[in-house]
Amino acid sequence: MTQPLLSLSALTKAYPGVVANDDVSLSIAPGEVHALLGENGAGKSTLVKMIYGLVKPDSGQMEINGTPFTPSEPRAARAAGVGMVFQHFSLFDAMSVAENIALGMEDAPKLSLLSDKITAVSEAYGLPLSPDRIVGNLSAGERQRVEIIRCLLQDPKLLIMDEPTSVLTPQEVEILFKTLRKLSAEGTAILYISHKLEEIRSLCDSATILRLGKVVGHCTPRETTARDMAEMMVGKLLQTPTRAPQTAGEVILRLTELKAPAPNAFGIALKGISLDLRAGEVLGIGGVAGNGQDELLAALSGERPVPRGMIEYKGEDIGPLSPTARRMRGVLAAPEERMGHAAAPDMSLVENAMLTGAQRQGLEQHGFLSWPAATQFAHAIIERFDVRTPGPQAAARSLSGGNLQKFVIGREVMQQPEVFVVNQPTWGVDASAAAAIRQALLDLSQAGAALIVISQDLDELMEISDRFAALNEGRLTEPRPALGITVEEIGLMMGGAHGMEVAHA
Repeated sequence: MTQPLLSLSALTKAYPGVVANDDVSLSIAPGEVHALLGENGAGKSTLVKMIYGLVKPDSGQMEINGTPFTPSEPRAARAAGVGMVFQHFSLFDAMSVAENIALGMEDAPKLSLLSDKITAVSEAYGLPLSPDRIVGNLSAGERQRVEIIRCLLQDPKLLIMDEPTSVLTPQEVEILFKTLRKLSAEGTAILYISHKLEEIRSLCDSATILRLGKVVGHCTPRETTARDMAEMMVGKLLQTPTRAPQTAGEVILRLTELKAPAPNAFGIALKGISLDLRAGEVLGIGGVAGNGQDELLAALSGERPVPRGMIEYKGEDIGPLSPTARRMRGVLAAPEERMGHAAAPDMSLVENAMLTGAQRQGLEQHGFLSWPAATQFAHAIIERFDVRTPGPQAAARSLSGGNLQKFVIGREVMQQPEVFVVNQPTWGVDASAAAAIRQALLDLSQAGAALIVISQDLDELMEISDRFAALNEGRLTEPRPALGITVEEIGLMMGGAHGMEVAHA
């Protein structure tokens, strides 16, 4: 047998109140594409952080090509041939591609020589990218190319990829997979983390499944169904979201030629968006990242007030109202960016529960905050949405991305909104948690709430939406019934080339 490129033996890492990795062992051969699967909080992130030198294991051994491997920092891991592309990009918008890549190199060459290298590598691996382009003008897929090329310039033996397709279009996913298959054929091992199990089945040679920090199984993805892998991850049968048939009620939210300028040089202007949203209805909005999703949510939530006559809720013009005033009326929102936008990283879960629930949940009286009531509210969110955390006093930043997402969505759902606008509700969460979140959204609509669900997961939108529309360059296509719509039609709508009426500025 071929000697493993990477071997992990009995790795253990504990934090106060939780064992993140418990006696984890696995090996990866040269050229192997190995999936690391597990529900949120299973220990995937901690494991790859130990491999990349960001976290030191409490016990256990690592080897690369049979040699002990104990990276004290990412620089040491990179020197040993380990590269990592993180889920959240670490790029400066105002700088060029070449300048961003130079910042991540130990001994960066002259910018002209580096630009030539970037062009050569990008063309060789089917990731076309101009080194002179400003990062702020790049799509999410192009930004990811910058991160990948930065790694490839280091000639890695092992490439770790954490949720690499979460912000990519289907076409960009295909380009990425061609690149990864080429790297694999050249002998580069790839450790691949994703909650998109059909992608795992298409790409990966083998998989290790973690649950509560322990290895609970291995499988060959091509020979295992997505449902079986999901059930191995969670240790129980997977529930499919269900919804009883119902008729939408009266129009509760009306947008009339909603316009808003771009918030910054790299943002998107909203251009004449009009729609009616009814009680009990779920409107799904799709689109490639960066086409106005964040700007639309900001306009609807009140983060960016708009002139009168554009947003009407139950007959009242709420365009100029603040987020708090809209929340008091029943219009709630949950943004895409969890850390720093939906939650304050260094605040506890109790404090984060207080941030948006103070008025609507009655957590303050006559200007005084009731921390016992906020603690009770945080406990209720944790219990109902199965948030894996040592307790409500834990800081938001201590949670895994998926668990923080469950907390943020739960915090808003439990405030019983009458209109709920959510961007990427299941981004980065495992199959079981995604099903639970979708069910919670459907339950809200069953109770009479009107929902706008913005997502890049088209399967998700088709599963829960009554009507579907697409955002393209700040314009929204005419919403149409989701039942019976084809993938080809969705693609045309997302590209802004659909033959239906499109709202223009």
